[in-house]
Amino acid sequence: MLTGSESGVFAIIALAAFSILAWGFTRSRRFGRVGLLAWLQTVVLMAPWLLFFGLFAFGVVINLAGILLLLLVSVALYIYLGTRLRQAAANMKGEKTSPLTLESSTRSEKEDATKDQSSPETTVTAEEPVLARIDPEELGTVRSIFSVDTFFATETIPYEEGAIFRGNLRGEPEKVHTQLSRRLTEKVGDKYRLFLVENAEQKPVVVLLPSSRDPRTTTLAQKNLAVVLFIALVATCCETGGLLLGFDWFSNLGRFAEVLPLVSGLIAVLVTHEIAHWVVAQRHNVKLSIPFFLPSWQIGAFGAITRFESLLRNRTTLFDISFAGPAAGGALSLFFLVVGLSLSQPDSGFRIPSEFLQSSILVGSLARVVLGSDVVQQVLVEVNLLTVVGWLGLVITALNLLPAGQLDGGRIVQAVYGRQTARRTTIATLIVLAIVTLLNPANPIPLYWAAIILFLQRELERPSLNELTEPSDTRAAWGLLLLFLMLATLVPLSPSLAGRLGIGG
Repeated sequence: MLTGSESGVFAIIALAAFSILAWGFTRSRRFGRVGLLAWLQTVVLMAPWLLFFGLFAFGVVINLAGILLLLLVSVALYIYLGTRLRQAAANMKGEKTSPLTLESSTRSEKEDATKDQSSPETTVTAEEPVLARIDPEELGTVRSIFSVDTFFATETIPYEEGAIFRGNLRGEPEKVHTQLSRRLTEKVGDKYRLFLVENAEQKPVVVLLPSSRDPRTTTLAQKNLAVVLFIALVATCCETGGLLLGFDWFSNLGRFAEVLPLVSGLIAVLVTHEIAHWVVAQRHNVKLSIPFFLPSWQIGAFGAITRFESLLRNRTTLFDISFAGPAAGGALSLFFLVVGLSLSQPDSGFRIPSEFLQSSILVGSLARVVLGSDVVQQVLVEVNLLTVVGWLGLVITALNLLPAGQLDGGRIVQAVYGRQTARRTTIATLIVLAIVTLLNPANPIPLYWAAIILFLQRELERPSLNELTEPSDTRAAWGLLLLFLMLATLVPLSPSLAGRLGIGG
């Protein structure tokens, strides 16, 4: 049976999960069949994890084959419901816009367009003094790229050094954006960038901004800073390795050879992470800045900050680049962990208290499966070096997968669920980190990471050129899988529950 405190924690988690589902159902009902199908997608993705953690809380562990089967069924249902959702949305759109209505509205729009072209001053003159940086003739040229079969502009609003065009979207967002961007380039060259986004009323609008506002490239001073940070990273990794071996490396610099294997492993994980970002960015013709590594006294490194130095085509591009890094770094870390556990012997060299295995559901469960319950119940557990490297790599990857700001996890949430949800998860993440810091003041990592997010990474990524087209259901499922693995890495086991499961002394 669960203890009183464990029962309370489990009850709070279960209540939060079912409250989210109930809130989502209530909110989705007003959208009819489309809303309910979208809600069911959330249910099928949450169900396997609610089942797994629910049974886990009562001491019942689902084996790896069962977990994979649940995930496979969940993803298949998610993709199937996504197909039905798109069909229902298309049918609803067709019902709302009959051929007769479309024809009459098109005819009316053509008449409005004729009026606008014959006397442009009627719509532009009042705005021209505000749009001082856009020549009226050039503004008229820009307006000529719109048409009734792509985006019919009905209103022009000044916006900073550009303009916002309200109107009606007349096609698939990706196709429309491609056509409008090509026409804009043909008319005015590379002077402006065209964004297709949603306004506050969740209606499509076109935003025009000058290309001079494109992301800036890394300066020489910033490159020098990146070099200094990398040197500091190597030093903190050496110190972490020394502490794990039982000595202070800064006081024993001559023992560098002893910490070199661990330092090499950690840097391999970090470099793999950044190379994966870079390779996928190259495929999407996106330029990334050099990584600014973040040293850490506790775990060697916190990862790296990498900026986009070019605009992203759509949210799928944002997802692919953001997903690639933690997927590659996490896979390598998991490989190191499993191999390290498999190679662990009584004389492996690293001794860790068995209670440490309780600090992660994922690591503790894998240790129990690979090493056996007899080994993980000993006071000290002998593990291979790769076990420590893989564990630290998983923690670093998990921290970067927190759904906040410009972290990889925050970018994934922004790509899949949009900017509004990303803002909420950023606030929620900071609140959770603050609570964890208060509950466990002896562990400063949550506090440090919250400070890094708050001062360096809290802002969302700038909108993509086409912000309307969402990533595919398959990508969304992979993103959620990474986020759940993040939780499994960072969420600890309670001592009593770990004891019943045979993890720890």
